[in-house]
Amino acid sequence: MRQVTEQPQEPASPQDVADTPQTPVTTDAETVQETAAPVAEPPADEAGEQPQEEPQENGEPSQAGAAGPRPRPVPGSPRPTPRPAPAVPAPPANPAAASGTGEAAAEVGHTTNVDREAAAAFGRVDENGTVWVRRADGEHEVGAYPDATPEEAIAYYVRKFEEVVAQVDLFEQRLRSTELGGKDIVAGVSALRTALAETRAVGDLDHLAARVEALATVADEARAAADRARAAHREELRAGRLRIVEEAEQIAAQDPEKVQWRASGERLRTLFEEWKAAQREGRLDKRSEDDLWKRFSHARSAFDKMRRHHFAALGEQRNSVRSDKEKLVAEAEALSTSTDWRGTTNAYRALMDRWKAAGRLGRKDDDALWDRFRAAQDVFFAARTAANEAVDEEFKENLVVKEQLLAEAEALLPIKDLNAAKKALGSIQDRWEAAGKVPRADLGRVEGRLRAVETAVRDAEQARWSRTNPETQARAGGLAGQLESAIRELEADVEKARAAGDTRALARAEEALRARRAWLDAAQATLRDAR
Repeated sequence: MRQVTEQPQEPASPQDVADTPQTPVTTDAETVQETAAPVAEPPADEAGEQPQEEPQENGEPSQAGAAGPRPRPVPGSPRPTPRPAPAVPAPPANPAAASGTGEAAAEVGHTTNVDREAAAAFGRVDENGTVWVRRADGEHEVGAYPDATPEEAIAYYVRKFEEVVAQVDLFEQRLRSTELGGKDIVAGVSALRTALAETRAVGDLDHLAARVEALATVADEARAAADRARAAHREELRAGRLRIVEEAEQIAAQDPEKVQWRASGERLRTLFEEWKAAQREGRLDKRSEDDLWKRFSHARSAFDKMRRHHFAALGEQRNSVRSDKEKLVAEAEALSTSTDWRGTTNAYRALMDRWKAAGRLGRKDDDALWDRFRAAQDVFFAARTAANEAVDEEFKENLVVKEQLLAEAEALLPIKDLNAAKKALGSIQDRWEAAGKVPRADLGRVEGRLRAVETAVRDAEQARWSRTNPETQARAGGLAGQLESAIRELEADVEKARAAGDTRALARAEEALRARRAWLDAAQATLRDAR
């Protein structure tokens, strides 16, 4: 039975890895961003970097490739004939393109089963039983497999190579299926590099290293895309927070005299719920989160302070209004039993003006005080109406007398004899005063009819005075004498013009004569009216 320094284990073949159910492969950049976008970021450390999570699944390097104590060479073991080393495949010309399109990703992520014969060609066993692997920079010692043939030793280290290839294949599939976040990507690439550096294996290690570096480039692009998606997501979150903050600040900056307090308060509560929902969606960096929250909290506090101040001032104002209106109610109730109808009516008018100037309370309180004020008024005016009705009943007989006097006065019109009309009107006025008061509803009507007769008598008397005025008679007499003298002169001018045969002078003299005679007739008529 052979003794080995470390017990080899059969690694999972690439075909077994390929048969394992995997998430459907996709290289769409949008899918990478969507998967990489975090829901909530853990707090950053002092350097500003997010703490890295432990790699999972393939994150731990395989321990199967760790070489144990170097075995002693097997004496007499045949030395295999080294095969020509195949050319080491060069890495893709543009590995970064692997994260951009499906074709490029497929080129970088293409995996095949390990060709054990081709892998074994990269190794040899020397005469001491030491296994060596050929790389681009020369041969490197791998280890020894004592008490085994060179073929078995090479096969053992080829299986180690297969284990690392399986890790690379699995990470490549996971990377292409966008299952990994930014931290998992970094950890996975680091684990592959560590596994490749520490594994003692035989195979085309240079080509495998090139694949790992190509995957690292793709991983860097995927991580960058995830970072961009995370940054875009954070900017969306910040814009949403900023909208909430700015609207809250606009509400807090309103004019206290124009604020709709109920609607504005309800809107602030809604904005607070939106803020909490935005926090559940994701958090910003600590500084931005704190700055926006301070602005939002300050706006809410300022609005609350403004509202408390407004309603405190409103409460003081309402207390003052309540006191003033209670005094008005007390005065109105004290006047309700007064029988000074005219004076108390004027007093109630003054109370009503003061009531309107006092301001308003709440609807309920204001209505209650108004009901008391109005009830006191109603008591007074009801008593006044009853008293007036009683008086009007007594004055109905006086109305009949005054109706008869009106008929007698109106019969004087039109005035033909002014002196007789004045004498009759004086008698009517004396009897009018003696008749007494009439009902209030008829007072204006009967007084207006009598006043019309009195106005007609005054107008007639004024017209007579204008005609008999001595000054008017004197002016009319002097004018008539002047006109008569002028007419005589014009008659002489007419005769002279007619005798001379001067037609033009005759026409002017006759026209002037006709005008003076017309003026004389008017003056003589005025004198006759005055006499």
